[in-house]
Amino acid sequence: MTETVSQTIRALLVDDHTLFRQSVSGALREPGIEVRHCGSIREALQMLSECPFDLVLLDHDLGSERASHFLPAARQAGFVGRVLIVTAWISENEARRLLRQGVSGIFLKHAPLEELKEAMRTTAAGGSFLDRSFSRMEDPDAGPEPASAPMFSDRQRHVLRFVVEGLSNKEIAWRMQISESYVKAILQSLFQKTGVRTRGQLVRVAFEQYEHEL
Repeated sequence: MTETVSQTIRALLVDDHTLFRQSVSGALREPGIEVRHCGSIREALQMLSECPFDLVLLDHDLGSERASHFLPAARQAGFVGRVLIVTAWISENEARRLLRQGVSGIFLKHAPLEELKEAMRTTAAGGSFLDRSFSRMEDPDAGPEPASAPMFSDRQRHVLRFVVEGLSNKEIAWRMQISESYVKAILQSLFQKTGVRTRGQLVRVAFEQYEHEL
């Protein structure tokens, strides 16, 4: 009698938004897919030590934690499964960094649920998945991004420098001779470009990825 090999994907969804992970983990469950979830890298590492998982669905920005912190810790803990980044937004620089670390793909949350299921099956089977917006990174003829292309405008760069120095919005407005509301608008554009939600995260990302622009 031939033994049947289980094709069930055992997935762990790691996301700091409780409603999102509860809703998505429930919607993903079907024959062939088992999903558990948690809200932090620390919880994820604990769960990986207790149960075998084939695939981790990992948010890029987990508040005080980032996806790049997960993979080295997970490998050190003995995790040999696959990692699929599931996030609302991520810069191309950070996407490249995570792919170099060994993640199996990048999935953006604006895509439909069925596409996420397909991405899970592809990556769990040993393949890779990239959202269409990152297709250039798969094109061998595309070449590298021009190193000289600036990420920020001059005003964004000045505001970023002052944020790194610890200045308040009012102080930045006085230094730049612009309104405080304009400073807030520039800060929001910096948050969107870097994929962060707080000034503290912005400072950390500035040093980690954009120090050359400070």
